[in-house]
Amino acid sequence: MESLVGRRAVVTGASSGIGAATVRALAAAGASVVAAARRRERLEALATDLAARGAEVVVQPTDMRREEDVLRLFAVARERLGGVDVLVNNAGLGRAAPLSSAPTELWREMLEVNVLGLCIATREAIQDMERRGSAGHVVHVSSMAGHRIPGPESGVYAATKFAVRALTEALRQELRARQSPIRVTAISPGHVLTEFADVFTGTPGAARALDGRFKVLEADDVAEAILWVLRRPPYVEVHDLLVRPTAQRN
Repeated sequence: MESLVGRRAVVTGASSGIGAATVRALAAAGASVVAAARRRERLEALATDLAARGAEVVVQPTDMRREEDVLRLFAVARERLGGVDVLVNNAGLGRAAPLSSAPTELWREMLEVNVLGLCIATREAIQDMERRGSAGHVVHVSSMAGHRIPGPESGVYAATKFAVRALTEALRQELRARQSPIRVTAISPGHVLTEFADVFTGTPGAARALDGRFKVLEADDVAEAILWVLRRPPYVEVHDLLVRPTAQRN
């Protein structure tokens, strides 16, 4: 099992849910982390809590829809930590936005965060890793919606996650073509108790209502899966990992 002590990580969407859980897990494993998200106050609360435990967490407010923000995020990683060895592309969102009727802005938001922002972050991380000769790792937090269409209002959201699957395989092929040691993984969670369902439906408490029907995943479950992937030996590349609640049907 590979050690994460001394590794430098960037985690996007780190202010809550899977992102915050991943920052905590990486910090506990001995990594230094740059935590990125739009909500500065939540990032600072997370960093303060972890600093009390001796962890190094750098806060960098970042809007994944703004390229200049993403570029600044990696500049900060270089300035504060010396670079990045691990990128966890966790920032993402879904909207109930049918293809036949939804306003364009909802589609644009999902495409810009889930696909374009992920691409820009990936490019910046890969270039930094290769510049320093780091055998790094890029983890895309995708979704079970990247493997099937969950419902009639989910088409565009699912399309963004199908795109993440394609980008994961394309990046794997790019890296192998130039014999790079950098690995890439997509992790596709099913239902997780986070803010996602509330945002998707526009209904506060939607996630809790779902958890009342059957036990859904906790954010820590997904963070543990991410750490398991990162700790595989260098010759092992876990390419696509599906993680869902036992009771989830689809």
